[in-house]
Amino acid sequence: MSIQILVPDIGDFENVEVIEILVKRGDKVKKNDSLIAIELYRKWKNKSSVEVPSTEEGTVENLNVKIGDKVTKGDLILTLLGKMIEDRKDNIPPVTEKIIQEAESAIIKEKVIKSEYSHSDFGEVEIKDMPRNKRLAAPHLINSWSAIPHATHHDEIDITEMEEFGNSLVDNNTGEKLKITPLVFIIKALVGALKKFPLFNSSIDESKSGKITYKKYYHIGIAVDTFHGLMVPKIRDVNNKTLKYLGDELREVSEKCRNLKIDKKEFYGGSMTILSLGEIGGSFFTPIINYPEVAILGVSKSTKKQLYFQKNFQIRTILPISLSYDLRIINGVEAARFCNELRENLGKNFAYKLAI
Repeated sequence: MSIQILVPDIGDFENVEVIEILVKRGDKVKKNDSLIAIELYRKWKNKSSVEVPSTEEGTVENLNVKIGDKVTKGDLILTLLGKMIEDRKDNIPPVTEKIIQEAESAIIKEKVIKSEYSHSDFGEVEIKDMPRNKRLAAPHLINSWSAIPHATHHDEIDITEMEEFGNSLVDNNTGEKLKITPLVFIIKALVGALKKFPLFNSSIDESKSGKITYKKYYHIGIAVDTFHGLMVPKIRDVNNKTLKYLGDELREVSEKCRNLKIDKKEFYGGSMTILSLGEIGGSFFTPIINYPEVAILGVSKSTKKQLYFQKNFQIRTILPISLSYDLRIINGVEAARFCNELRENLGKNFAYKLAI
């Protein structure tokens, strides 16, 4: 018989939100192992998360809740296969087990939707080989998307003063105007946010172990568009470099990618990645996290907007950003605060400090 695990007594709270699923189908759980996390709102206090433990031992048969569901005491969380059922399953003769596997494989085949027609049935087509760079990238993207539960926070940042500051920079030795792209400022601002929110500069190679690797270095990945496809080299130790140095290094690394003269190792060991579409256009999008990182910052093209600012309507430069993050260890509140920190680092009172 299946064992039902229900939401326990959680006091006067009702319809609380499930914010994390800590097990999956097929996992073996012991008594008191955490199954889900729920979010409680206490009067006069901030909200807090509480993990719901298992009251029995067994193997997860079915999950009956998902992230975002509202639950109350007595609601079904999941069902477990008890030890008797597990023992019986382990003792299935090899021949019988093979029959079961073949039958299960035929359940799968029935679920695969196949088109009754080919593309050529509707007109002229041309079949070409998939570009090599896209074939190589596909498994990595599939792994990132399937292994990491994504969520994306969209925001807008006023970078008017940052833009003016960047246009005013000159070389102290030659007096020549420095050409520093907004991306360099964003790289610096991102490191400032990572220092304040170290969870975003971490990795979880195996969530079941309960271990998080916090990185003490700040290596920022920059997506470079090349003839050979998108490449993501790392700019190392950004926290120790000036704006001018970073601008020069960014140009140098991008050129190496375009000429295929960059070392393979430079694509690994990052803190967080920036994907900028600033020169192309668009507003918001959903960038895919670069595994094993836990977040990625998407930057779109800045636009001029008339806004009510300091008691007057003014034309301001607005930068759209899209922050995708790993829901296993980062929640929506933390993502919003991280973006607020980016806004401060790129805003009026902080733009000048980025040059240090």
